[in-house]
Amino acid sequence: MTFDSITQDERLWAARYDGYADNALDTLLEQWNDVMWLRDFFKANLDDLISYFKITDVNDAIYDTIEDSERLQCLIMDISPDADLDKLFLPLENSRFSDMLLGKEKAKLKNTAKHASWLRIYAIKLESGIYIITGGAIKLTRTMQEREHTLKELGKMEKVRAFLLDQGIVDKDAFVDYMSELS
Repeated sequence: MTFDSITQDERLWAARYDGYADNALDTLLEQWNDVMWLRDFFKANLDDLISYFKITDVNDAIYDTIEDSERLQCLIMDISPDADLDKLFLPLENSRFSDMLLGKEKAKLKNTAKHASWLRIYAIKLESGIYIITGGAIKLTRTMQEREHTLKELGKMEKVRAFLLDQGIVDKDAFVDYMSELS
């Protein structure tokens, strides 16, 4: 596993899993803009789309996903040096109100026109303002444990977290040291 810097100031990173050509963020954004992939996904998850979002037209779901993906991509890619990433990424568990060592976090759009956004970007928080993106998902259910594709994302977060702990990486300084050893 390696890590790609997403922002020039190295506050945002993305995991690049062994055997994959792209990092987790690039892979995710590509999927969310692939009409065929989205059509297959929403057809396979139509029951969730209908019961949680009351959307019956797969084409509407595809359009909304691409639109939200572009907005979320702009948020991520246009992060200014004074932007507060701690306002973009929030604790994965809605009931968690304090920081934890290498906490699991999520980012999502807050103000969408038609319905709550189902797009999620998942990350590990190294320390305040420093995040490593592990992946993301289209979340159509109340909890991640309800579907295989979101459970897989939980597994990726845990895999990255375990890797960091195994390498003794618990903050930005240790991460910078680790990355400089790889160069």
